[in-house]
Amino acid sequence: MQRFPHDFVWGVATSSYQIEGAVDEDGRGESIWDRFSATPGKIADGTSGEVACDHYHRWREDVELMRWMGLKAYRFSIAWPRILPQGRGRVSPAGLDFYSRLVDGLLEARIEPVVTLYHWDLPQALQDQGGWASRDTVSAFVEYADIVSQKLGDRVKRWITHNEPWCISVLGYANGEHAPGIKDWSQALAAAHHVLLSHGQAVPVIRANVPGAEVGITLNLVPAEPASPSPEDQDACRAFDGGFNRWYLDPLYGRGYPKDVIADHIAEGRLASETLPFVREGDLADMATPIDFLGVNYYNRAVLRSDRIPESQNAPRTVHVSDDKTDMDWEVYANGLTRLLVRLHQDYAPGRLYVTENGAAYATGPDADGRVRDTKRVHYLRTHLEASLEAIKQGVPLQGYFAWSLMDNFEWAWGYQKRFGMVYVDYATQKRIPKDSAHLYRAVVARNGLDVELAA
Repeated sequence: MQRFPHDFVWGVATSSYQIEGAVDEDGRGESIWDRFSATPGKIADGTSGEVACDHYHRWREDVELMRWMGLKAYRFSIAWPRILPQGRGRVSPAGLDFYSRLVDGLLEARIEPVVTLYHWDLPQALQDQGGWASRDTVSAFVEYADIVSQKLGDRVKRWITHNEPWCISVLGYANGEHAPGIKDWSQALAAAHHVLLSHGQAVPVIRANVPGAEVGITLNLVPAEPASPSPEDQDACRAFDGGFNRWYLDPLYGRGYPKDVIADHIAEGRLASETLPFVREGDLADMATPIDFLGVNYYNRAVLRSDRIPESQNAPRTVHVSDDKTDMDWEVYANGLTRLLVRLHQDYAPGRLYVTENGAAYATGPDADGRVRDTKRVHYLRTHLEASLEAIKQGVPLQGYFAWSLMDNFEWAWGYQKRFGMVYVDYATQKRIPKDSAHLYRAVVARNGLDVELAA
C-alpha cells in the first residue's frame, strides 16, 4: 500500500456557471458567460449554462454523492452575479443564502467547504464598464470578497481568490475563445495585472473577516520542455514558460514581471516599452501579499518546437508527444505533474500546495447494464495520484488533491461535448451515475492510498 499523509485532503472541484443553472432565479444578474453563450457561434454545440446540471436545485443530491465518495472537501465557486447582480452595490440576500445552505449541508456531511471566489463568471454590468481590463474591477472584486467572506467566514476557513488568471486574461481578452470574447493583447495584459492585483488586495480583507483563514490562489500551470536541444527550441521553451507560468508566478512571489517576457511582448508589438502602462506604485507589493498556499491545476505538458526556423534546419526532435490523448486532444503525461510540483517547491518555495484541479475528458457513457466503464479515466486518475505521491516523496509539501470534476458539466466554449466528470450526468433527465472512476476514487479516499488491487 502506498499511503498519503494522514491529514491529506481528498476532494473534488466544480465551478458555478458549469453546474448551477438557474441563471435567472432569485435575483441573479447576467454574467459574461450568459452573454457570451447567447452570442451565435461562440459555443461549439450552441448551448449555455442556463440549466447545466441544475445543481442550484439538486445540490443536496450532489452533496450526498460526495458523502458516498467519502470526500473530505469540496471546492466550489461562488457566482458573483448571484451576490451582486450589478457587480457591486446592492447585495442579493437570496444569493448569499443559497451558498450558506450549501455550506451548512456540506458541514453536516462532514465535508469541508473550500470556496473559490472567482471562476470566470464576471457580472456583465462590470464588463460593460471595461471588465478586468479596467482598474475599477479591482475594487469591485475586493468589495465582493468582503461581502462573501463576512457571510460564510464563520464556517469556511479555506479560500481561493481566483481560478486560472491565464485563462481569464488570455482566453478572455487576447484570443477571444472565452467570455467576454475580446481579442486585444493590451487589454489581456491589463486584465492579468488587475486579476493578480485584486487577489493581493482581497487577501487581507478575507483574513480580517475570517479568523484562522487559509487564503491562496489557483493557477493553471503547464510544465514545458524543448522538442530538441537546439537553441531555437530552448528559446521557444523559455518564452512559453515565461508567458504561461512565470508571468503569473513571479509577481505572486515578489519578483515582479519577468524581464525576458516583457521583451517578448515588446517584440510582438503588445507593449510599447518596458514601462508597463497598467502598473502603479504599490501594485507589485500588493500582488505579492503572502498567501498560505498555492493551488495548482494540471492537465498536460507543452513540448516546444521553434517556428522561427524551418523544420529542416532545426535539430532532430528528441522529445515526442505521446499518442495517448484525452478528448480535449491533451497529452496524458502524469510525470509532468511530479515535475511541476517539484519545480514550484524548488523555485518558489510556496509552502503548502494543493492540486486544485486534475482530470480528463472522455465521452464514455453507460453500457447496457447502466454501468459507466471509464477505463481511460481510471488509468488517468491512478497515474496522476501516483505522480502526486512521487512529488511528496521528493519533499513537496502537497497537502491535498481535488479531482476535476465531480460530474459532467458545461465545458465552456465546448458546451456539453466534453465530459470531465467522475459522475455521469444524463442532461435530459439530470440523472447522476457514478462512473468506475468515482468508485476508484472512493476506494482511494477510504484507504488514503493506492494498492495493487486499485492499480490493476
